[in-house]
Amino acid sequence: MEKKVDTKFTWVIKKKNFSSLQSRKIVSDTFNVGGCKWRLSAYPKGYQVDNFLSLYLEVADYGSLPSGWGRHTQYTLTVVNQCSEELSRRHELKHRFDEKSNSWGISYMLPLSELHDNYSGFLVNGELEVVADIFLLEIIGKVEFVSRMFEKHPEIASGFRIKNQNLRTGYMNLLLSLIDTLRQSPHKLPKDHMDEAYDALVCLTNAGFKLDWLKKKLDQVPETKEKVKANEIRMQETQKELKLKSKAEVLRSRSSAGEGEGRGVSFRSSSLIR
Repeated sequence: MEKKVDTKFTWVIKKKNFSSLQSRKIVSDTFNVGGCKWRLSAYPKGYQVDNFLSLYLEVADYGSLPSGWGRHTQYTLTVVNQCSEELSRRHELKHRFDEKSNSWGISYMLPLSELHDNYSGFLVNGELEVVADIFLLEIIGKVEFVSRMFEKHPEIASGFRIKNQNLRTGYMNLLLSLIDTLRQSPHKLPKDHMDEAYDALVCLTNAGFKLDWLKKKLDQVPETKEKVKANEIRMQETQKELKLKSKAEVLRSRSSAGEGEGRGVSFRSSSLIR
């Protein structure tokens, strides 16, 4: 059965009391959707407004992106009501992120009076749950990379028959995300990321993409990780041996110096006796 590739990110802000957070801005961990790096930012006391929780989606790596980059994105920001899903506060947005606008969201996400109400269901056991669901409509700045990929693997989309443009864009973004994942150092890929990569590969293959070359790379990752791990162990053992040898040489040097001093004292003593 084909698995749905997750476009959601859940952020649980853990504090005994959300109101005790003195930071003007709280930032989530960086996460990846559609081959792009994102993060969420929350303003516990409001951003450019008072008495509201403000919530924004940000491009996490905007400073390292090439000139002219852009991401046309449709997304949903939700503050989860942990007592009743129907009472969750949800906002749907559409925005074109670029060099001039790398962050976009809602200033009036949730009134603080409602957030801190003990019976509202938003802040439970000192935890606030926020969910972002992101769908990329267009990515600008990867055209050259995509062109090179199709030149090298012209058969890649020969069986891809989906007509809906939004779905076509979504599948292409998923493919780029998978390739970006495999471009990382193998030892930095945890098992859950590998499982997600295989799920994405199955999804793309079922849609008609010819990705035997990509599957081969994915299958090689565990072997590469083992080699990297073995090399690291050998390096650690070598460093340990060098340290032991160095320590032994120092001890021998000190021992030799001590014996020399002892012989000198013995010689002077015998001279005095004569």
